[in-house]
Amino acid sequence: MPRTRQTAAFALITVAALSLSACGSGDPATAPAGAGSPAKGKIPTTDVVSSVKKNEDAAKLLPSKVRAAGTLTIASATGSPPGGAAYLEDGKTLAGADVDFADAVAKALGLKLKREIAAFEAILPALGSGKYDVGTGNFGVTDERRKTIDFVTYINDGQGFAVRDDSDLKKVTDLTQLCGLTIGTGAGTTFEATLEENKHLCADAGKKPYEVKTYGDPSAVWISLQQGRSDIVMNTINGLRYGVAQLEGLRFLNEYKRLDVGFVFKKGTPLAPAFQAAVNGLKADGTYDRVLKKWGTTGSAIETSQISPPEVN
Repeated sequence: MPRTRQTAAFALITVAALSLSACGSGDPATAPAGAGSPAKGKIPTTDVVSSVKKNEDAAKLLPSKVRAAGTLTIASATGSPPGGAAYLEDGKTLAGADVDFADAVAKALGLKLKREIAAFEAILPALGSGKYDVGTGNFGVTDERRKTIDFVTYINDGQGFAVRDDSDLKKVTDLTQLCGLTIGTGAGTTFEATLEENKHLCADAGKKPYEVKTYGDPSAVWISLQQGRSDIVMNTINGLRYGVAQLEGLRFLNEYKRLDVGFVFKKGTPLAPAFQAAVNGLKADGTYDRVLKKWGTTGSAIETSQISPPEVN
């Protein structure tokens, strides 16, 4: 399969699902306040970046070498919109909230981005080696990650669950409710870490352990649920809400844990203050709100960007 078809997988399966029959949106009772929903079967393409003006005060915070070069290398992980980037139907144009935020920040700083697509689980190690200057992919801020990675936050998302319509599950508040089930999730994610770290809870309760199936291709997580290879999926809250609004026979179950999400950098990066100032500048000029509205995630707004804040409890 050509690369453009592989990386556009989520967009293609949503369109394919919708061509078979109409599907319902996520449960409005569980949607965050002010959240909208992009048109079903289509990835939003509203231009929210071209009007961004250079933020001279933020740009002055960049290291002189970066200002002189005028470019940064960014690693973007493809995935389920709105957080993960997906290709549009042309097979060339990337779209996603992370893409919009990164492009807007770069424009505010007067920089051009050299974007490379990378596997989610490969980005953090590559930052440490210096291969990339910055990464995006809906990376949640955790205390464990903060030991080796710096963050500049721009949205609040987190962990949640989705199931098929025929599932008996109503809400997951304790992972022992998943004992005996098969859970699909992304490789190298906070979801995988949370599930693996707590696997012992089922044995401690005298119950059959749950099984965790991880996938490098985000679309494969959804397919595993649709085809019954997974009983439930754990993913980003916003990604789940978007997915169930696009795919037939699935429903958002509930939020499990909120996490701040940010740009990721090598530990000790000198880029963080400039990125933080740029994000806060986008909040002040209205660009930030326009990005959230485009992707239907207004309920995930943050009050102010922070550099590597403690994990949300």
